[in-house]
Amino acid sequence: MDVVVGILAIVGGALVLLAGVGVLRFEDLYSRMHAATKAPTLGALLIGLAGVIALDSGRPKLALAVVIIFVTAPVASHMVGRAAYRAEGIDVRLEAGDALADLVDGGDADPGGPP
Repeated sequence: MDVVVGILAIVGGALVLLAGVGVLRFEDLYSRMHAATKAPTLGALLIGLAGVIALDSGRPKLALAVVIIFVTAPVASHMVGRAAYRAEGIDVRLEAGDALADLVDGGDADPGGPP
């Protein structure tokens, strides 16, 4: 069982480390935001799972902490993305077009209806 706990903790720590490298190396806000959310959330899950397996007491608290991280990290990333989209001076380069621009700029566009 100690080997499983060690592997989970090392892989989780490696994911968090790689996310930190991604935040430093990526150039634009959206790439950094992605790196700061996806890998650390999975890394925290693996580290929390290792802790739940290894510890006899405190399992509910550790599981609750992992659930809170799993819920709040993507929500916070989404809110940062929305704020960055609306901010002046942030370059948004999209290949397929910008469907959100009409909603943000005009405010009257119906996404489900005809243009």
